[in-house]
Amino acid sequence: MFTAAIAAPSIKLADTDHPLHPLLQQRWSPRAFAPRAVERAKLLSLLEAARWAPSGSNRQPWAFVVGMHGDDAYTRLAECLNPSNAEWALAAPVLILSVAQTVNSEGKPIRYALHDVGLAEMSLIVQAMALDLHVHPMAGFSQERARAAFEIPEGFEPVVMLAVGYLGDPAQLNERRRAQELESRNRKPLREFVFGETWGEVAALVE
Repeated sequence: MFTAAIAAPSIKLADTDHPLHPLLQQRWSPRAFAPRAVERAKLLSLLEAARWAPSGSNRQPWAFVVGMHGDDAYTRLAECLNPSNAEWALAAPVLILSVAQTVNSEGKPIRYALHDVGLAEMSLIVQAMALDLHVHPMAGFSQERARAAFEIPEGFEPVVMLAVGYLGDPAQLNERRRAQELESRNRKPLREFVFGETWGEVAALVE
């Protein structure tokens, strides 16, 4: 199935208020993926990027379960998705489950584990953009099914599912998802979340 490429839409650039690196400006989370396999070398580069992400005390409290279309891991990951995500995400040739180690070997909580896994995921995502790939992170999956399917031990928490692939044609999506795919991107302005001397007070920097 994942062999031939199809025509893909243009990248949706973020309409930024301040300059951004092109990889960040181009990054978005598509739902339409092309029927084209992700090359092994590229997938390894994504995981290498995650490997070199920063982490508290260099604990590297992350793990990744990787499934490529047609293998058993992909099938089991797909079975963990909520139906609303499965309707489009199964067009992606790669599914990845991120897992955080939340308790260390002494039984103490790793306070920044989820933060560190997020850093690893973003490193992976930026590397994907550099390789003409896109990633859509998903919270819509069953942590319980994932834990059972892959025998994830206590002290480790499934975090998100990542759909990875080449950008596809929105025409392959149903009407509702196609509208989401084509709508413009937006974000809160800096003044809504960058504070100064007191909580809620807009920082002078962004006034």
